[in-house]
Amino acid sequence: MNAGSTLRPLRVTAAALLLGSALSAAAACGDDALGTARVLTLPREAAAYGRMQHAPLPLQPDEVVITFDDGPRPESTPLVLKALRAECVRATFFMVGEPMRAHAALAREVKAQGHSVGVHGWRHEHFAALTEAAQLADLRALEAAYREVLGGTAPAYRFPFLEETPFLRGALAASRTTVMSVDLGVEDWEPQTAQQMADKLTQRLAASRGGIVLLHDAQDRTAAALPLLLRTIKAHGYRVVHLQWADEPPASGLKSSGG
Repeated sequence: MNAGSTLRPLRVTAAALLLGSALSAAAACGDDALGTARVLTLPREAAAYGRMQHAPLPLQPDEVVITFDDGPRPESTPLVLKALRAECVRATFFMVGEPMRAHAALAREVKAQGHSVGVHGWRHEHFAALTEAAQLADLRALEAAYREVLGGTAPAYRFPFLEETPFLRGALAASRTTVMSVDLGVEDWEPQTAQQMADKLTQRLAASRGGIVLLHDAQDRTAAALPLLLRTIKAHGYRVVHLQWADEPPASGLKSSGG
């Protein structure tokens, strides 16, 4: 299956339910909401995306994919979900295994609200400092946590600190797991105001003309700044693309902003 911007076919009754859900969500968000322009469905394969390290996603100019790392965290992830819900935006969350298992209900809520979930290490280790056996143990613990909390296997993996190792790349390729890097970020782990984050986002999106945006739902400042960041994306005419993988059910309740 080729990567593309199509949803899998639905039966008539399911399509009717999806349409009703989408209309309800659009009404709840309002006409000024940022919305989600389209869904990009990727195959389950050993691909690698993100211009910082790999090939670009098949995006059009001025399209963005919003991603979050390091959660779930009860103090901040619900605020991130609230901001996304208010704008009818779908994102991809790369969860760390230990908090995923510790806050399983919150992890399931992220998925239930239509977001895609990938993984980001069991303990967020510097893999370059670990033996291959330790790297594999981290991956296996992470896989077990995902199965326990969400079922099945994670479709995508982002390396902690973006520190990829050939050994783990090989292990992920064997399970047809997509490696996801980034195109730009705003260093939201550093002390700064919401406006400073928004200014960085504006400058970097202008330079890249869109791409994979890295944020962190485990950061209080990010949760507080997210409404402004989403408004900034809309104000400059960028369109949100939601990633999902071929064996995932279609996200429901999307408010389309065109495309």
